[in-house]
Amino acid sequence: MTKNTLPLPMLIELAEKKTDNATRRLGQLQTALSHAKEKVVMLHAYRTEYYLKLHAQMEQGAPSSYWRNTQHFITTLDGAIVQQESIVRQAEESLIHGRKDWIQAKQKVSSFCTLEERVKQQEAQVQSKREQGISDEHAARQFSLREVAI
Repeated sequence: MTKNTLPLPMLIELAEKKTDNATRRLGQLQTALSHAKEKVVMLHAYRTEYYLKLHAQMEQGAPSSYWRNTQHFITTLDGAIVQQESIVRQAEESLIHGRKDWIQAKQKVSSFCTLEERVKQQEAQVQSKREQGISDEHAARQFSLREVAI
């Protein structure tokens, strides 16, 4: 049995752990993006709701203080929407980087597995050649013994 010069099983195991971590991280990033998008939708719905309430109250002759307060609140919601949309963009960028990390981790595992397979094939070829050499040597001795006996 030949001895591996590279600790491939250990490298494969480490690469698989990194892939598992990258997979978990990718799931977390996807969840964060989904939550961020949901908040944007919620803020837009909230803004629309207050805008419609303001118009309904204005048609009924609401006091100007109500208009100012509601308008101020809608402006605050607009700022929150801008912030949340920025968070969505950051989450999308993080997800892109997370996907790249995951792909690289998967490729590393694949590379190590391919290398391990090649090493096994080379070891099998060496073993086959060794066995063939032993078989040839044995056949040569048998032939030599027969000739001496004749």
